Amino acid sequence: MGLVIAGERSGVGKTTVTLMLLAGLHQRQKTVQSFKVGPDYIDPMFHASVTGRSCYNLDPILTSPSFVCQCFSERTRSIDAVVVEGVMGLFDGVGSEDGGSTAYIARLLHLPIVLVIDCSHLSRSVAALVHGYRSFDPHLQMAGVILNRVGSDRHLEVLKEALEPSNLPILGIVRRHQDITIPDRHLGLVPTEELPQFQSLLNRLTELSETCFDWAKLLPLLSTPRSTQLVQSRFMPLVSPLAGSPVRIALARDRAFNFYYADNMDALEQLGAELVPWSPLTDDDLPKGVHGLYLGGGFPELMAAALMENSSARRSVRRAIEAGMPTYAECGGLMYLCEQIIDFEGRSWEMVGALPTKTRMGAHLTLGYRQAIAQHNTPLLAAHTVVWGHEFHRSELTIPPAFPLYQMQRYNAAGSLPNEGWQRFQLHASYLHLHWGGRLDIPTRFVYHCAQFARQGAIV
Repeated sequence: MGLVIAGERSGVGKTTVTLMLLAGLHQRQKTVQSFKVGPDYIDPMFHASVTGRSCYNLDPILTSPSFVCQCFSERTRSIDAVVVEGVMGLFDGVGSEDGGSTAYIARLLHLPIVLVIDCSHLSRSVAALVHGYRSFDPHLQMAGVILNRVGSDRHLEVLKEALEPSNLPILGIVRRHQDITIPDRHLGLVPTEELPQFQSLLNRLTELSETCFDWAKLLPLLSTPRSTQLVQSRFMPLVSPLAGSPVRIALARDRAFNFYYADNMDALEQLGAELVPWSPLTDDDLPKGVHGLYLGGGFPELMAAALMENSSARRSVRRAIEAGMPTYAECGGLMYLCEQIIDFEGRSWEMVGALPTKTRMGAHLTLGYRQAIAQHNTPLLAAHTVVWGHEFHRSELTIPPAFPLYQMQRYNAAGSLPNEGWQRFQLHASYLHLHWGGRLDIPTRFVYHCAQFARQGAIV
C-alpha cells in the first residue's frame, strides 16, 4: 500500500504533484497518510494542511533504517492510501550506497516509485531519461511516470510517442500552470501559515487533480497490499508512559516557531507529557503551570519586530530559564534566546537575552548532517552521548559559547567542525535539529527533568 513520488532531480515539481495527489485522495474521502523523505520541516506542513493528519519524516541518517520501517508500519495501519514524497533526485543522497536517498527508502520499504519529470525542456529525450532511471537500479519497482510542465498538445504527443516502447504507464499529465506556483525564500517554501492564499491554492490543486491524473491506474497502486514482513518483524511499541504525575510542556507554535518533527511530539505525549501550545508572538506570558519549555525552529528573523514588541513574553521566558525550567531550544529557538537578532538588512532586534550572544543573518548557508558528542549534562543528553542531527540555517552567533555543548563532525567525512551549542541553567540550546526516532532516551530524559522541576514546586 503506497507510492513514492520521486523526482528525476530537484525542482521538477515533486511537492506540487504530491499535494495534488493528496488533495485528490482527500476529495475522494480517503484516509491518507503522507511521509517525507529526509529532514525537511516545511513540505510536511503542506501535507498536513491537505490531509488533516501529521506527516512523518523518513530519514535513516537522523534515525535508523529499523526506525524508518517501524514508523512506516505503525503509521500506515488502517489507512486507505499512503504517499511518500521523495527528496532531491531519486538517487541523490549522502555517503555511500546513496544513504538517505529516495531510492534507498523505496528499497527499504518495498514501495513502487512514480517518477516526476520536468518536460519543459524535453521532447524525445524523455525516453532516454526514463530508460536510465529505470535501469540504473534493477531492484527498484518503477510504477509509472508523471509528465510535468507539458507545453502543448503537440508537445504531449511527442512525449507519448517517445515513451511508448518503454511500456511504462503515464499516470499523470500536468500542463504549465502559473497559478499553482508555491512561493519560496531563503530556507525553502514559505510555510502554509504565512500564505493567505493557501485555501485558494488548495482548491486549485484539488480541481487540477481531477483532470491531470489517471485515477483508474493510480488508485489500485495506492491500495495494493504491500510486503509487510520486514516492517512488522521490526515493529515494537514506540513509548511506554512514565510513572508519576503528568508534566506540562509549553510548546512555542506560531508563524515564528513551527519546525517540529511529528515523532518528537508523539514521543513526549506518549511519555505522559501534556503539550501546551503558546505563541511568543502574541501571548503575554508562558502558560500557567508548565514545567518545561520547547522552542523549535522556524523564522524568528522574519518576525523579529513582533517578537521584540512582545517584551512581556520575552521576560517570562527569561525568568523561567533562570529559575531552572528545563528548556530545549533548537535553531530558531536558539536565536530567540540570544540578546539580539541582526536581520538581513543589518537592523538589530532585542530578544530574550538568556544567552550572552547575538545572532547575525548572512548569505552563507550552513547545511548538512552532523555527528555531535555532548560535552556537558543537559536536560536532554548526558555528557559523552553521541547523536546525529541536521543543520540548516543562514545565521551565525557573534560570540561563540565559551564551553560548547557539542563536539561536531560532518556526516561520513573526515575533519571536525567548530564546536557548537549552549548549556546554561537547565537550558539545552543549539542550531542542531534532532529527530528522536529510535532515541527515546532523549525525550525520556527531558520529561524526567520536567517532572523534577514540577516536584520542586518552582513558580515562574
